[in-house]
Amino acid sequence: MVDLTIDGRKVQVPEHTTILDAARTVGIAIPTLCYLAGINDIGACRVCVVEVEGVDQLVASCNNEVASGMAVLTNSPKVRSARRTNVELLLSQHDVECTTCVRSGNCSLQTVSNDLGLTKVPYRKDLVTASWNEDFPLVRDANKCIKCLRCIQVCEKVQATGVWDITNRASRANVGVVGGIPIEQSDCALCGQCITHCPVGALTERDDTDRAFEALADPDRICVVQIAPAVRAAWGESLGLSREQATAKRLVSALRRMGFDYIFDTTFSADLTIMEEGSEFVERLGHRDTETFPMFTSCCPGWVRFAKAHYPDMVDQLSTAKSPQQMFGAIAKSYYAELIGVDPHRIFSISIMPCVAKKHECALENMDDAGGGQDVDLSLTTREVDRMIRAEHIDPALLEEEEFDAPLGTGTGAAVIFGATGGVMEAALRSAYFLVTGTNPSPDAFEEVRGPRGWKEITFHLGETPLRVAVASGLGNAKHLMDALASGEVTYDFVEIMACPGGCSGGGGQPILDGSELAGERGRVLYGLDEADVLRFSHENPSVIACYENYLGAPLSEKAHHLLHSDHHAWSMPHA
Repeated sequence: MVDLTIDGRKVQVPEHTTILDAARTVGIAIPTLCYLAGINDIGACRVCVVEVEGVDQLVASCNNEVASGMAVLTNSPKVRSARRTNVELLLSQHDVECTTCVRSGNCSLQTVSNDLGLTKVPYRKDLVTASWNEDFPLVRDANKCIKCLRCIQVCEKVQATGVWDITNRASRANVGVVGGIPIEQSDCALCGQCITHCPVGALTERDDTDRAFEALADPDRICVVQIAPAVRAAWGESLGLSREQATAKRLVSALRRMGFDYIFDTTFSADLTIMEEGSEFVERLGHRDTETFPMFTSCCPGWVRFAKAHYPDMVDQLSTAKSPQQMFGAIAKSYYAELIGVDPHRIFSISIMPCVAKKHECALENMDDAGGGQDVDLSLTTREVDRMIRAEHIDPALLEEEEFDAPLGTGTGAAVIFGATGGVMEAALRSAYFLVTGTNPSPDAFEEVRGPRGWKEITFHLGETPLRVAVASGLGNAKHLMDALASGEVTYDFVEIMACPGGCSGGGGQPILDGSELAGERGRVLYGLDEADVLRFSHENPSVIACYENYLGAPLSEKAHHLLHSDHHAWSMPHA
């Protein structure tokens, strides 16, 4: 242990503790901008500087360790002056039009500036000119970048994609796409983790809220919306709602006030996904002599983009089942259009997703199988729908809960846990066990696939068949797993991969609380909803059963294959 004083208070912490963490143990807050625990501790922003007795220069508290007898001042006149100057210099190269920034009110630079009492910048404004394809789902504003390098570190260390890099040098240094190529020509998986870890508004999703409002205002359009499982665990965070208040049914109520004609639950099509993907897996197991294993889940478009870019030789091992978003869109413009007797072209199908990659997925040319244009016309992130709620002056805390519309509003607990890492695997195994044995397992028989570990591997038995499965979340973990498969180090039958750490709960389209990783907490909410549900097996969803009986016929039928499955070779990544 090391004894020191911080602002005159005696502190004892383990050796190798940083000054920043030591101060936090006694409730002393040192502001930071670039710092991300375990990912980015380069001291680039110089906002966390402190004064150490006997040291002439101020030191960054995020990457300097404590020493015995050290005396630290975190807010001396020298520190305050340097901190103000450092932030003023950042602001001189920052577009400070906060009123039109999506991060206004949730921006670390704005918070630090306000805390320092900055009301003007004494330096000449020096902004850059940079072009960007704003039709791409991920948008970067170079004039808001503070060069904290978080995006570079997250993309490389956590997501193993390496899309971002430093361009130019010295005072002209900036962040851009590696190699200087346009973003649409890169291998970006669109996981959105650079967005959720950016402390300012330099990185955002493409804003599609105007298109949604236009559709809602068009009397000739029937606006249908689906709510993804992970959204229910996060949508209230930026609206000031407690987790108890922020239920899926209260979100339904808010969307009805907004003017949506039909409000459905993506858990319906998540259960449909399990029926198709589970049946596909069982069928592949019956042909081990001709099939290549493992079979990979295909629910996550970020993972699919990553696989196509980095492991093109394994693309045929992806399940052909579409994601729940796309299955829902196809069913809404076919089966449901027939049920309500309307031309599918009149249906404008919107999804609310915890994801940025869904914006790309729904726009793919081959995602139009229902015959009513794109099966999903527009995908909104959780953040975007929260902005729409505020724009409509709706206070969800004052709303009563309302039910989803039938029949596409019925889902099971198995579908709800799609939003957490391991959830798709667990839901699939519950139903695969039934498909093989004809009986249900305990709903919690496969709970070993749960938990925050980035790469989990477990062996189960489906009847007499031993089954070796793996679950990975975060593309860095996915890369380790895929490389181990390619080298023959490991073998599996079935693998679930989610691009975002923690799964969709930690998705790139979820609300941002800078410095906090909330995927685990949100995932626990989803597992609690599963445990409380009376329906916990996808094959027992009455609306899914009726859809097969009245329309699709059976899993993997010709109609089901046409509407609910996809050809992964119908589109390509730039360098695949």
